[in-house]
Amino acid sequence: LPYQCFQEARKILQADRKEKIEQIQVQRSKIARLQAQEPYSGGALEKERRLKSMQKHLEDLKILADINDPMIKKRFEDGDGDMGRPIYRYLADRRWRSYKRLVLMQRIEQMNVIPDILPNMDPIAEVNLSFGRRNVQPGEFVDSRVSELPGTLNVQVFDKGSRPVTVAIVDADVPDVENDRFNYRCHFLAANIWIAPKQTKIHLNIRQKDKILLPWLPAYAQKGSPYHRLGIFILEQPEGKTIDVAEAMKERFYKDGTSWKVQRDKFVLRSFIDRHSLKPVGVTMFRTQWDEGTAGVMQRAGIAGADVELRRKRIEPLPYKKKDGARYR
Repeated sequence: LPYQCFQEARKILQADRKEKIEQIQVQRSKIARLQAQEPYSGGALEKERRLKSMQKHLEDLKILADINDPMIKKRFEDGDGDMGRPIYRYLADRRWRSYKRLVLMQRIEQMNVIPDILPNMDPIAEVNLSFGRRNVQPGEFVDSRVSELPGTLNVQVFDKGSRPVTVAIVDADVPDVENDRFNYRCHFLAANIWIAPKQTKIHLNIRQKDKILLPWLPAYAQKGSPYHRLGIFILEQPEGKTIDVAEAMKERFYKDGTSWKVQRDKFVLRSFIDRHSLKPVGVTMFRTQWDEGTAGVMQRAGIAGADVELRRKRIEPLPYKKKDGARYR
């Protein structure tokens, strides 16, 4: 009896899938007819808006056609899902948002990566960082010797298509002793890196001149400074356009006499995003602090200051003045 019940349930699901496939064919025909209409009576903008709406409905129908298939769910839970299909991207996105994205947002907001580096963030892509075999959770402390060599990013997007992105890694806690405050430092900056649902790996040892702006600098914190927060941002480039790296590295002057150029120290990510019209789509973070290997890492990387210890300025208490006891008699 249980087997017969299961088979009857399968018949209902198959009939529903057949209906959805017929709706998909009808929707594709409507889209083709609309694309063929030239000129469109409502204008080019209205035609584009309608096409986007119809394409979205078509993608929803593709998901609904497979959402109840037991074999689809089994393959997804076994890790054998094909991210080229809409149903597996939908299931992966739903699983990521149910837990991992919540943890990520909690970490970057509690540790003030947002708004210290960027004013706000709405991640739509999953970003995982690893150094060799070491997988790094958001906000985790990483030994300076582990992060000395460039790591690897796994960026999973949940919508179809390939697109170029820029990767920026920014330290938000660089001590500025002269001005008694903290500043920024860029540890890695590369553009024109193509990713897709099935093309997720980004190796941070990039050397191509048409991609790299600032190569990998090992994460470090000087002795005596508090731990440093390093934010890793995935920035989508507009409409598949590439960034001219040589042009982006040039110094630019403004009418008010100020200038701006891409450099490690005092790197402001907000300005870089505004200049190139980038859209933040993914983020993660890790932390570093002074440890027993930091001095060696700094020396091998040619970074000065390994023998300098930062100390907080001692605040002298106000002079104590003894009150006259006669007034209380």
